[in-house]
Amino acid sequence: QVQLVESGGGLVQADGSLRLSCAASGRTFSINAMGWFRQAPGKEREFVAAISRITSNTYYAESVKGRFTISRDNAKNTVYLQMNSVKAEDTSAYYCAARTGIQLRRSAYEYDYWGQGTQVTVSS
Repeated sequence: QVQLVESGGGLVQADGSLRLSCAASGRTFSINAMGWFRQAPGKEREFVAAISRITSNTYYAESVKGRFTISRDNAKNTVYLQMNSVKAEDTSAYYCAARTGIQLRRSAYEYDYWGQGTQVTVSS
């Protein structure tokens, strides 16, 4: 099993920045890709970004491309989401996810492990 713990959420003003972290523990050797998703009340879970633990490949949703950056530190088993120029529509619970498959995927069904989420609220 793999455990994922997110941190770094909070209240941020529009156009501000925030960095989320996700620490993995357990059978981390089985993870080949990690991603961030978000879910607002009454809405479906939405893909944000993904990163390979093997290559430097990343994958972003169009809505965050150019504003958010996903990165990883394999030595710390941690993945980050740097959020810049945030907008009110970025307000959501953000979830870290991990998959054993190698390819980067945007479907939540392709991920095997999930964190509990961290809330990000953008004030305008």
